[in-house]
Amino acid sequence: MFSIGGEPGSSLGRRFHLLCVSVTVSAFGDGMRFVALPLLAAGITGDPRDVTLVATAEHLPWLLLSLPAGALADRMDRRRLLFLVDMLRAVLVGGLVLAMAVGAVSVPLLAVVGFLLGCGQTFYNAGWVGAVPSVVAPGHRARANGRLQAGALVAEPLLGAPLGTVLFAAAVSAPFVLDAISFAAAALLVLGIRDGLGGVPRAERVTERRGSAVRHLCAEAGEGVRRLWRHRVLRALCLAACATNLVAGGVISVLVLYTRNVLHLGAEGYGALVAVFAVGGVLGSLAASRSAARLGSGWVLIAGPIGAAAALAGAGRFKSLLLVGICTFLWGALSMAYGIVAVSVRQGLVPEGLMGRVGMAHQMLANSGTAVGAALAGVLAHGFGLRSPFLAGAALLAVTGLLLVPVVRRGADAAEPVPASASG
Repeated sequence: MFSIGGEPGSSLGRRFHLLCVSVTVSAFGDGMRFVALPLLAAGITGDPRDVTLVATAEHLPWLLLSLPAGALADRMDRRRLLFLVDMLRAVLVGGLVLAMAVGAVSVPLLAVVGFLLGCGQTFYNAGWVGAVPSVVAPGHRARANGRLQAGALVAEPLLGAPLGTVLFAAAVSAPFVLDAISFAAAALLVLGIRDGLGGVPRAERVTERRGSAVRHLCAEAGEGVRRLWRHRVLRALCLAACATNLVAGGVISVLVLYTRNVLHLGAEGYGALVAVFAVGGVLGSLAASRSAARLGSGWVLIAGPIGAAAALAGAGRFKSLLLVGICTFLWGALSMAYGIVAVSVRQGLVPEGLMGRVGMAHQMLANSGTAVGAALAGVLAHGFGLRSPFLAGAALLAVTGLLLVPVVRRGADAAEPVPASASG
């Protein structure tokens, strides 16, 4: 069985806490934009295909850029990468605010902005995917990942999303203004992390000709895919992540219309459901390490998708707001507990020199599921109604949990790490 536990009382260190604060500040602004962007799109068009186009565009860069982003993160100082990406995203969101001020907003423009923000998120994740292992000892990574995800969930859907709906109602541009500010603040916080976050410092980089550098980058990116796909446990976790992200991407992309047209709630109701999901996610994040220690992380990997399937089916079938809220809470808790355990298992199997490449190969495949899910949900909702993405997603999650059973039963193989490469 997989082992990711550690001593609960140990300090995670100043560098980790600065990283956590930076991610949390950035997530707070993201939470406001998370609800404001689909609300803005839904105000322009009521067609679910157009609304999900924005979500699809935002997730498409995971498919296009994850591999080169992971290779780049292993070749440079990750702290500098995080700083540059957040500053560029601050400028981009500021540009959207200017477009709103002159009345130039349209669905295609929102799709372009979503795509560019997705590009930034891809490089940002490439920078911090290897940051936790570089600042936290192996035995404490599940707790560190739980803290990091819990902080992001409190800031993004729990605090940022409800505030975003309130600000959107008062002034449409307000959530985007605060999002731009949060990106800039997060970038400055990263600069306070001493000794960097792993990666290759500038002084140690080897100068290469442009053509040679591109070839080496592509070769290193391909190495991440090969290492991921040849390891049976990593491959299984990646395919499971594709399925769970496909479901989440689809459901979230139609949630604003589902809340308005099926549950007959306004923007505040949409923000409240996002917040309920976040409360469950926070509790699931904080409980993940203890649950894995008591039950075995392999069983958490099975129970998470199966339990989330039941909760999602309830959210798609019940008409009572109370029951839908309870199901949404459970979906958030079980999904996040599963995700924390899965990423902690993966970090324990990959050496730091390969963390960026293997991690981003995983995220490329997993997050491409989010883009596909958003696109499919728009088609399903248009043809079969807004409940159909919930029910189809529940079926896929149940199958995913069952398919992980043989992986867990042979969980001793997880003790075999990915071998480090000579170039890593």
